[in-house]
Amino acid sequence: MATVVIQKRQRQKGSSYVITYKDPMSGRKRYYKTFRKKHDADTSANELRYLIDTGKFSSNNAKGSKKLFALTLDDVCEMLLEQYDMRCAEGKLSQVTYDGYRVRIQQIRRVFGHRRASEVTEAELLEYRSQIVEQTSNVNANRIMFVVKQIFNYAVELEAISENPATAIRQLSEKKHERNLYLLPDELAKLLEASQQTRGKHYLPALILLGAEHGTSKQEALSLKWQDINFDYNGTGLINFYRTKNKKERTETLMPQTKAALLQWKEHLLQARVRRNIEPVDTTYVFCRLNGKPIASFNKVWRRTTEHAGFKNFHYHDLRHTFCSNLLLVGAELKDVKDMIGHSDIAMTDRYTHLANGRKTDIQNRLSLHYQGIWTE
Repeated sequence: MATVVIQKRQRQKGSSYVITYKDPMSGRKRYYKTFRKKHDADTSANELRYLIDTGKFSSNNAKGSKKLFALTLDDVCEMLLEQYDMRCAEGKLSQVTYDGYRVRIQQIRRVFGHRRASEVTEAELLEYRSQIVEQTSNVNANRIMFVVKQIFNYAVELEAISENPATAIRQLSEKKHERNLYLLPDELAKLLEASQQTRGKHYLPALILLGAEHGTSKQEALSLKWQDINFDYNGTGLINFYRTKNKKERTETLMPQTKAALLQWKEHLLQARVRRNIEPVDTTYVFCRLNGKPIASFNKVWRRTTEHAGFKNFHYHDLRHTFCSNLLLVGAELKDVKDMIGHSDIAMTDRYTHLANGRKTDIQNRLSLHYQGIWTE
């Protein structure tokens, strides 16, 4: 009897049922189809067993065969998301990164989903990228094209296509899109004060200070776990960050304001859960709902906060620039900033060179006094 297997895959919303079979010619395990309903999967599996047992089935009839390349991009995306689901559940992919991939995959599916993966060309992908650039920016286009490459790499793995049409597409320059907006201490205080006028008043101060005092990215902050923080170490505390973008891990002394804000947020969570009689399903993540579910986004609260503070077009990522800029203003070297922010290359830190020059002002003033004959030790 033919070997046909139905595997149940747990998804974010419901389940899916993947049918695989043993190729009667090669003996290899092959993918056949995916269904959302168990009844449909059972029906299709029975039909497949009958075709194989009666000799009427050829592997050329199956989706993903080398000859027909019948898988649509929707099929490929569906299976790739299932892989991401599993990696996220196993802790190999952060929830924030997974959510970002999912959003971009859905964008790509709306354009190419109905097409066979083997039909999509490099020229079409370049045209799609041009449209994204025109509508948004080079930065966003690069991020979406990164996901496009992952989709087609997976299609190659599934044998739906012989080669990735996006392989030769290079990244666009993001130089002109670099942002150097940053806040000085009085402006940071204004932003913290404005956060108290929003629904995020309990957790947003901690997020703001993590960005301004530790240079965290949004992903680093939202994926932070309580186990990453030692509030008692050496009387000050330690905090550990991991950035999935460049696989960089860094440990820093916990800054006093950040420590106070984190402890206040922790106390609020505990009290609110007791007051509302809520038993959290998870207590792992620092920034979460009362039920323990991680906060996936705080865009609306952030927008309201910056509006109250009177800062136009100020992004959370600009707090990383705030961190780097103020380090240099208090006398740090570019290399110090590179290590503390977690940059892979000093070239990434070079954008702050003008501020590094500013720290020489004191020396120049002393030189001026020396030439005037009024310099004293």
